[in-house]
Amino acid sequence: MADLAIIGGTGLTSLNGLEITKREVMHTPFGEPSGPLTHGVMNGKEVLFLARHGSGHTIPPHRINYRANLWALHNAGVKQVIAVAAVGGIHDALPPGALAIPDQIIDYTWGRPSTYFEDDLTHVTHVDFSYPYCETLRLMLIEQSKAAGLCVCTEGTYGATQGPRLESAAEIARMARDGCTMVGMTGMPEAVLARELALDYACCAVSANWAAGKGDGAIISMSEIEENLKVGMTRVRSVLEQLLLKI
Repeated sequence: MADLAIIGGTGLTSLNGLEITKREVMHTPFGEPSGPLTHGVMNGKEVLFLARHGSGHTIPPHRINYRANLWALHNAGVKQVIAVAAVGGIHDALPPGALAIPDQIIDYTWGRPSTYFEDDLTHVTHVDFSYPYCETLRLMLIEQSKAAGLCVCTEGTYGATQGPRLESAAEIARMARDGCTMVGMTGMPEAVLARELALDYACCAVSANWAAGKGDGAIISMSEIEENLKVGMTRVRSVLEQLLLKI
C-alpha cells in the first residue's frame, strides 16, 4: 500500500518513470474524483498518482471535485500528499520556470464545497489551519530540490483565486499588498480538506508566467505558459525522483 500520493496539476497529467501496477476507479460519498487512482512504483517506492484536472486536462479549477479527490486518496491508505501546481509569479523571485515551496496560503475562492464537516454532525468541528502545509514534507521538498541542483524559493504565500479566467493587474496588485507571492487556482480547498483528513500535505509550485501586471507587463500568452511549464515540470520531476529515493 502506498503512503505517498502525488496530485498532478497543469503540465503534469502523468508521471514519467512510474511503473503502473493498476488503475483504480473510486467512488466516494462526495461524488466522483477527477479520474482513476494510478498505482505504481517509482524509484523502488510505491506511489499513487492523480491528475487533478483529469487525464485529458478537461476539468477547470472551479469544477474540480476536491472533496472526492482527497477522500479517495485517504480511503486508499495515503498518509502524505505532494500537490504539484502551476502558478503565476507575483514576487520578483518567481520568474517563469522557477520552483517554490509555499508555507502560507490566502483563499480568494468562493462557492466551492470546502469542508467534510457540514452534514449529520454530532458536534461542530474546527481544524487548526495556522500553518496550512506540513513542515516536514516542505523541508523534504526543499532539500531534494537543492539535491537536484535546482534553485527553489523556500517559502511564499499562495493566493488561491476562483478561475478559470486569469486575474486582472489590479487584482494582482491587491494580492501583492496582501502578501501573496504567487497566484494559482487550485490551492484551496485542497489544502484544508487534506488537513481535515489528517493528511500530511505540501505543495510544489511551478511559476508558469508572470502574474498580470508583473514582468514586462505584456499580455499573458497561453503558448508561452505551455513552454514555461515544460521546463518547470521537468524540474519538478527531478525533485520527485530525488524525494522518492529519500522518503
